[in-house]
Amino acid sequence: MENKPVKPLIKSSSTIPRKGAALARPQLDPERWVDEAIDVLAREGVAGLRVEALAKRCGVTKGSFYWHFKDRQALLDAVLEQWKTGRIRDIEKTTSVTAGHEREQLHYAIEVYGASRNRKGMSIEQAVRDWARHDPRAATVVEAVDLYRLECTRKLFVASGMSDAEAKSRSLLLYACVFGLSLMHYSRFDDNLTDLKQRIAERIISS
Repeated sequence: MENKPVKPLIKSSSTIPRKGAALARPQLDPERWVDEAIDVLAREGVAGLRVEALAKRCGVTKGSFYWHFKDRQALLDAVLEQWKTGRIRDIEKTTSVTAGHEREQLHYAIEVYGASRNRKGMSIEQAVRDWARHDPRAATVVEAVDLYRLECTRKLFVASGMSDAEAKSRSLLLYACVFGLSLMHYSRFDDNLTDLKQRIAERIISS
């Protein structure tokens, strides 16, 4: 059988980029823009959320941003909405309980909110709260999240046998404690911080 010479493959000119032609830039969906914005918020605060800087960080043009968002404020609103939705989802997960196990769930809530493992989450929380100090829209969102937190733990305290007035006091005390501790440096205050935190939790929760 005769071996015929194989002709070299010739690539179509349509698949070969022309010399000097710009490569197509990737496009981001709105969710990716918001995720990137939240990362920047955690590190630089709301002042770091500049459209041009975000576009450069993502390797896209500003045109990609304006395809999804009317302006910078629209992005800020989307960041706040995603933070609020995520916080409420986590609150529901942390405070949902089977009847009869309310005290255990309250201990769990204190443990979760008092843990220092999720440093990024705490950085985002602090950045949003700092933002809320001088922005009415952010303040409204933070207040909604805080009231939801307080209401969920209030219900747990009431279900554990406390009056509504006492439950409100304990709920506010719980969050004042865990968020206050998150701002403090006390690692050398006691040789056994785990036991110390357990004693504090018991004082908050006990009847």
